[in-house]
Amino acid sequence: MAFPTLRRINLTTWIFLGMALGVLAGMAWGESILPLADPLADLFLRLLKMVIVPLIITSVISGVAGIGDARGLGRMGAKTLAYYVATSFLAILTGQLLVNLIEPGTGADLGLQKSPESVKAADESLWGILLRMIPVNPIESMASGDILPIIFFSVLFGVFLIQLEPKRREPLQNLFEAAFEVMMRLTRFVIAFAPLGIFGLIARIVATTGFEPFKSLGVYFLTVLLGLIIHAGITLPLLVRLLARISPVRYARAMSPALLTAFSTSSSSATLPLTMESAENRAGISNRTTSFVMPLGATINMDGTALYECVAVIFIAQAYGIDLNMTQQALVAVTALLASIGAAGIPMAGLVMMSIVLRAVGLPLEGIGLILAVDRLLDMCRTTVNVWSDACGAAIIARSEGESGIMQPREEFLESKTA
Repeated sequence: MAFPTLRRINLTTWIFLGMALGVLAGMAWGESILPLADPLADLFLRLLKMVIVPLIITSVISGVAGIGDARGLGRMGAKTLAYYVATSFLAILTGQLLVNLIEPGTGADLGLQKSPESVKAADESLWGILLRMIPVNPIESMASGDILPIIFFSVLFGVFLIQLEPKRREPLQNLFEAAFEVMMRLTRFVIAFAPLGIFGLIARIVATTGFEPFKSLGVYFLTVLLGLIIHAGITLPLLVRLLARISPVRYARAMSPALLTAFSTSSSSATLPLTMESAENRAGISNRTTSFVMPLGATINMDGTALYECVAVIFIAQAYGIDLNMTQQALVAVTALLASIGAAGIPMAGLVMMSIVLRAVGLPLEGIGLILAVDRLLDMCRTTVNVWSDACGAAIIARSEGESGIMQPREEFLESKTA
């Protein structure tokens, strides 16, 4: 009877349990816990590295190809993609501004083992970075884990896959969609080891450095949270007011069931049916708009994830004592945008995608270890921002398409009841 009970404990509970046990083990046994903690931490990080490249290839190609099936090359598709890219960059810039002003990682002793003096992009110009995005040999880039060329090649492959005639396109598209589903299952399998990995990482940190790192971690947590609040509470409402010409407060109330579900599930994909239902039946947006904008948004529009990845990577660089210049931070911004587009709408997918950004700028993945301690709560917050951005986009696109019934159904329903 014990095993069914254990199975009913959700991943979030296991993660917090792993954190608590890691703290206790590090306190109780000190460095004598390292022979157990180090293998668990290293195993989890290796598993994360294992899924990065195939996950990028399958997610980006299937995502881009899927846009073509949804009339993504048309007028509405262009508007939608422009909105998603613009809001993601606004989120990233918000995060960059805050993390550079607050500097949560400066002077932090996080107990990180590796101490790189610089990142590989340090001596490159912006043109050099853009040139490096074009792979000379895509297979070699995949084998070496060079992330930016892999993303660039995958986007181009997806774009030209769309242009094939249906009988030639569909088998390939089905192949990549099936491969992406396999990678999602494999990613969930890897994430299932997160409690053990977190136990090892937290135990190692506490055993070697005590509790000092967690002070900086708290500042990092507040920095990300402040950025999410600014983006969700100021930037997106301003866009809704100016472009959709509706009250953002009323619209947020209409979308509240979806937003609360997103917060509790940490999954924009799982929330999608409720997001569409709220937009259509509570906010009066047409099915034509919601059926295109929102599924696409759940796949590629990840404002909260992009902001989080940007802040986290710069925080880790600060903790290593590396001062990222404007070119390097531009690389972080572009990679965070591309990685957020490829992030799946499942819990903790942003954690996997953040490892992509770290690899792109040449920082060790070990830096992920500490921020895992607060990732789950931030995951809930950033998923809510992701879904709110999708909802705002649907309202803005609907208004641009000439829809005049936004925010009308609730009033009409009340009037009919009164009559």
